[in-house]
Amino acid sequence: MAKMIYKKELENYASRIAKIGEGTARICGRTVYEMANIVADKVRENIDAMHYISDKEGLKRYANKEKAELTYSEKKGLQEGFGVSKMQNDGGYMNVKLGFDGYNSVKTRKYPKGQPNVMIARAIESGSSVRDKNPFVRRAVNAAQSECLKKADEVFNEEVQKIMK
Repeated sequence: MAKMIYKKELENYASRIAKIGEGTARICGRTVYEMANIVADKVRENIDAMHYISDKEGLKRYANKEKAELTYSEKKGLQEGFGVSKMQNDGGYMNVKLGFDGYNSVKTRKYPKGQPNVMIARAIESGSSVRDKNPFVRRAVNAAQSECLKKADEVFNEEVQKIMK
């Protein structure tokens, strides 16, 4: 009876599988960042596409107690304050956050440093008593979903192929 032994090939294959296991955090981290960048780009596109009025016109509307619209300074603050956080490993879940930070240049008595960008973003996203709803973040997330899944698959397979060679 013929006998074949594949011990060397099996050991090689098992060591490559072990390397994939060791690199899981790095592979998943890169994949999550790639997906977050796609969503962030879509959010930036939506911010850039938003209609705005001059700061002077915004103050005039505020004084007349009319509905607020996005002003130039508010839009600029959103563009400058938007970003992606550092990776967090929360018990095996790799997370990054997209969000707004800092203040815009619209100084008021209540906000002497300027209005918080996160407050303006939330008021635009959900609407308020003085501002109409414009869900620019939600639209970006929904628009990027299929592209993110494709990119995740591509990046994951690319990283695994590097290890398996």
